[in-house]
Amino acid sequence: MMENLSISDPPLQGPGGIPPGVLGRPPPQAQAQPQQLPAQMFTTAAQLLDLTDKKLMLALRDGRKLTGILRSWDQFANLVLQSTRERIFVPPGSGPDPSRGLYADIDKGIFLVRGENVLLLGEIDLDKDDDPPPGYDLAEVELVQSLAKARKAEEKLKEKSKVRKLAAIGFEGESQGEVLL
Repeated sequence: MMENLSISDPPLQGPGGIPPGVLGRPPPQAQAQPQQLPAQMFTTAAQLLDLTDKKLMLALRDGRKLTGILRSWDQFANLVLQSTRERIFVPPGSGPDPSRGLYADIDKGIFLVRGENVLLLGEIDLDKDDDPPPGYDLAEVELVQSLAKARKAEEKLKEKSKVRKLAAIGFEGESQGEVLL
C-alpha cells in the first residue's frame, strides 16, 4: 500500500486509532530508530507528480527563465512543458527609463528541458500571473533582446578585465593554469 504522506502529517496510527507502542508493547521497529518518511518523499521525480498539469516557472542554469504547463517528466526530472514562454529581463538602468526595468515574453510552444539544467522550479500563482513583475514594464521583444545582448557583452568585457587584473597579481582563473601529468 502506498500512502501520500507529507512532512507535516501526524504520526501513523495503529489499529483503532491508537499509536503503536501505547498499549505497553513497543512498536514493531523497537525504539532504536525514529520514524522515517517513505523514500519517495525525497525523490525529485515523485515531487513532480504534484506539479503535473500546473503552470510552472523554471530558472535554468544558463540564466533563461521559462514558464509553461508541466505535461510530462521522467525519473531524471527531464520536463516537457506546453505553452512555454521565455521571459527576458533587462534590469533598471539599461532602458529608456533608468528607474524601471524591461521584460518581454517569447513564445516557445512545447519545450523539453533536461533535468540537470533546472536550477529552480516553482508553481505560478494564477491570480498574479497576468501582473507585470514589480519594477518592470512590458516592452517589444526586439528592444529587450538588443538591450540584454548589449548588457551581456558589457558584463563579458568587465569579467575579462577582472581576470586580467587578477592574473597580473598572481591569481589564475579557471582553465588558465598548466596541466601537470
